[in-house]
Amino acid sequence: MAASLRMRRQAVFAAFRSLTFEKCHRSSRLCRNSFRHFFQSSAFLGVAPLKVQMPALSPTMEEGNIVKWLKKEGEAVAAGDALCEIETDKAVVTMESSDDGILAKILLEEGSKNVRLGVLIALMVEEGQDWKQVDIPPLASSRPAPTTPPPTAAPPFRAAPPAPLRLSPAARHILDTHGLEPHLAMSTGPRGLITKEDALNLLKKGGAGLKAAPLSVPPPTPPPPAAPAPPAGAPPPAVGSGQPLHPPVASPGKPGAPGTFTEVPASNVRRVIAQRLTQSKSTIPHAYASVDCDLGAILELRKELAQEEIKVSVNDFIIKAVAVTLREIPEVNVTWSGEGPQVLDTIDISVAVATDRGLITPIIKGAADKGVRQIAADAKALAGKARAGKLLPEEYQGGSFSVSNLGMFGISSFSAVINPPQACILAVGCTREELEPAADTQDGPPPGLRTRQLMTVTLSSDGRLVDDELASRFLDKFRANLEKPERMALA
Repeated sequence: MAASLRMRRQAVFAAFRSLTFEKCHRSSRLCRNSFRHFFQSSAFLGVAPLKVQMPALSPTMEEGNIVKWLKKEGEAVAAGDALCEIETDKAVVTMESSDDGILAKILLEEGSKNVRLGVLIALMVEEGQDWKQVDIPPLASSRPAPTTPPPTAAPPFRAAPPAPLRLSPAARHILDTHGLEPHLAMSTGPRGLITKEDALNLLKKGGAGLKAAPLSVPPPTPPPPAAPAPPAGAPPPAVGSGQPLHPPVASPGKPGAPGTFTEVPASNVRRVIAQRLTQSKSTIPHAYASVDCDLGAILELRKELAQEEIKVSVNDFIIKAVAVTLREIPEVNVTWSGEGPQVLDTIDISVAVATDRGLITPIIKGAADKGVRQIAADAKALAGKARAGKLLPEEYQGGSFSVSNLGMFGISSFSAVINPPQACILAVGCTREELEPAADTQDGPPPGLRTRQLMTVTLSSDGRLVDDELASRFLDKFRANLEKPERMALA
């Protein structure tokens, strides 16, 4: 009986121990799962972001400026929505989103300048995620970090360099020939000019001037006394009013100090223009040819169209004549690639437009298939968008031939720089009147004088693609099309 009770008691204890262990095991596993869920949650790790980087919005773009953000943090964004406006090397372009989600964090604010390609500018999260818990990665600078030189000891105090000496040519020759120091000569000329007589007087002193005398180091000048505090009630100096806080180097009516200048920061457009012009003049063998065109027929046709309230400019006729000539001579409608010439299938004319940011060349596409009235409408619309900085990349990238017209500024003729990879650019001057003998008729009155409206155009061509003979044929055909507008309608 006692043995039976002892065995039942042991069984109860074993069951109790088993139940207690199972409950502890379950609670510990639940605790571990809870901790794992917490440390893997967005509240601890953050939400994995979708990175928005500075894109390449033009073939020559290396960096851009963020002009304006069109979405705010926390706003939903669909693929194709406008995110921000970016100033490229050509224009202000709208950047579109490539993903759906929520704009979680703007990393570079409006006004950020010289942002390199690929730099992180914003973060997005997927729909349904908590955008406030986005994981922000360490940011890299948009500009290369400058190398800091190792610290060096402060240089010893040195005297300020003497003011530049003014020497006449004869005095400079005498001093250089005899190895005399110019600052030892006693100047007697106007405004401290060392004359020939001063140099001869120094030469008569013998070898006294062969060695420069040591310069005495003046004691350091004490700092100027602090400006007195403004009286009570006086208004504080305006901040941000546009007035300089320091006096200018030169005031109106007075020349600036010698050797001084003002540093003007270059815009992205100006830097790219400088690079492309340098590339063009250093890598393309430019050849030039000019011809005079009679605009009498074009001017008469413009008057007739104006009576019908159709407004077209001389430049519109020039663009049409260039396009028709390229169709008749397709050898000129080429570009240069790294491996050689490429003949283009379309005739797209780039028209130079001056803007506040610099020169830009929007493109009139398919100009040979358009009428002069349509070309005028396209040119006006593109010029307005170019001056407003609203050109799309496809509206200024490419082109097969460029036209630059400075006639409205009174320029008679000039030579333009080729816009690579194009082969040619036509520089257009102003219209001028010239008198010439009228044609002799058999039965009419004796010949007199007649007035011609002439315009000089200069073709800059790439010698690798367009030789002198081909350039001459192009100009001859262009002149014929321009002087007889009916040819352009039949071409």
